[in-house]
Amino acid sequence: MNSPQSRAGNRLSKEKSPYLRQHAENPVDWFPWGDEAFGKAKSLNKPIFLSIGYATCHWCHVMAHESFEDDQVARLINQLFIPVKVDREERPDIDTVYMKICQLLTGRGGWPLTLILTPDKEPFFAATYLPKSANFPQTGLLDLIPKVAHLWQNEPQKALDSAREIMDHLRRADGNTRGRLPGKNLLRQAAEELERRFDQTHGGFGSAPKFPSPHNLLFLLSQYRRHQEPKYLSMAETTLDIMRRGGIFDHLGGGFHRYSTDREWLLPHFEKMLYDQAMLSLAYLEAFQLTGRASHAQTARDIFDYVLRDLTSADGVFFSGEDADSEGVEGRFYVWKIDEIRDRLFPEEADAVIRAYRLRNQGNFRDEASRQLTGENILHQLVLTDEQTSEDEDRESAEILERARNKLFAARQQRVRPQLDDKVLTDWNGLMIAALAFGGRVLESDVYTRAAERAAGFCLEQLVEPSGNLLHRYKDGEAGISGFLDDYAFLSWGLLDLFETTGHTSYFLSAKRLTRHMLEHFQDPNKGGLFLTADDAETVLIRPKEIFDGALPSGNSAAVMNLSRIIAAGENDSLETALSEQIQAFSGMVQGHPIGFTYFLCGLDQALELLPGPGSA
Repeated sequence: MNSPQSRAGNRLSKEKSPYLRQHAENPVDWFPWGDEAFGKAKSLNKPIFLSIGYATCHWCHVMAHESFEDDQVARLINQLFIPVKVDREERPDIDTVYMKICQLLTGRGGWPLTLILTPDKEPFFAATYLPKSANFPQTGLLDLIPKVAHLWQNEPQKALDSAREIMDHLRRADGNTRGRLPGKNLLRQAAEELERRFDQTHGGFGSAPKFPSPHNLLFLLSQYRRHQEPKYLSMAETTLDIMRRGGIFDHLGGGFHRYSTDREWLLPHFEKMLYDQAMLSLAYLEAFQLTGRASHAQTARDIFDYVLRDLTSADGVFFSGEDADSEGVEGRFYVWKIDEIRDRLFPEEADAVIRAYRLRNQGNFRDEASRQLTGENILHQLVLTDEQTSEDEDRESAEILERARNKLFAARQQRVRPQLDDKVLTDWNGLMIAALAFGGRVLESDVYTRAAERAAGFCLEQLVEPSGNLLHRYKDGEAGISGFLDDYAFLSWGLLDLFETTGHTSYFLSAKRLTRHMLEHFQDPNKGGLFLTADDAETVLIRPKEIFDGALPSGNSAAVMNLSRIIAAGENDSLETALSEQIQAFSGMVQGHPIGFTYFLCGLDQALELLPGPGSA
């Protein structure tokens, strides 16, 4: 049990980050990242215990409950280390650098991210989630902490040598490989590689876990638009259709969960992130534009309804996301037992829901750790029987189902909601502005356009300093943290979409101004490309540069597309050179593994229409 004295609180209670505040009452004596922590580490000659996570991260909660709220673990950490907590969403620069190190050392990454650093911030141990006690093959904190402390106290040179060796590997691994301006054959190569990885049965690419990766779908849709190759459209639509039918989609409240833990898109990690809503709605809207299929338009509307209802502040900007957990249990807010369904609905309504959403008496929701059925159900429509198909075609039955869904949604609203991460991030808001502006144009909806305009107005007023610098985070009436590359690239993306939707040149001029500022303060004069951090920002071990399109397109990829769009609008004064250099800075890397850079390739596809180059070579 934790003693009352251990709950006196720590320095994190003064922070803006919801994630850091989640740990403000831990018995671990956390410091935020900053000079106070590093000064104390040096003066006491103690290593730093660095923990990086985010507010809606399920496994961050698990590690917190198991270890950081435990007095035994806390005593060890406080005695032997200087503990530092970082919100990866507030400080993507810190997270990017230390995640690279974890991947170099372990071959994997994820959150929570756990590292042991020298007082000079150089790591000599890295891992992700660690249990309190050893659970083969995982080391437990109670075993790890004394061993690391013994090494530091008795053989410090080994730890320092290890840290220096890791830093040497990091410096060699970091950077970009320049090349010539690629041709259109690279686009074909990427599409063919995606085809080889495509899951013909369940959609998506690869096996479990499956991430939506909307930029892959946007790339395939762009290639279909360009070449009218049916298989590109088929891969994208199959994935979009199955995701919509799967448990990864919230069939009552709209919006998508983070990713699927299985190949079938049934069992999600239940957190909902703003950036996923933005990127997925863009993919569904693109598919609707190409096919005219009403289901794609409806999915985009369902996403927007969720965002405007649950993730929008009184100021019209967008919150970061919602937790996977409620009442300490992942998914509790979203799952249903058959008895609950029957208690809340008329018999014909309950029968319609049970058939339509594939509910079972024994449940279909498996605990991720034990893989045992819990008796609870995730709503999904992954397998359509003949009976369901005919029911979908029956207007009266459809009305019964819709009435039942509305009742269940109202009942769910009475449950304890997952925690809202109510910080406002400039980059993610830029993506949501882009999605809503595009949605306003494609769906002919003034509601979506006005929502995009309101959010853009707030960002331009509250998050741009007189110098032209962007700020990254807004919380509790205060803007802070120097902007990162993604803030400039994604907000410019949103403003360009608003310009195309409204025709208001002020949005175009703001996008162009931000882009020029980005080129001035983030560009690498030696190797080309754009750093994640500005030239006057804190350097955490190295100045990172990201190009890989992971959960989100990279800022460098978005910059290629933004520059192409600005030039296509006739504003090509010196920007053609910047665009060509931006592409060539990464072309060596992209040609080696093109499907890791599909949004970069979307931009390249646009750029090749504008730049003199090898054409189809």
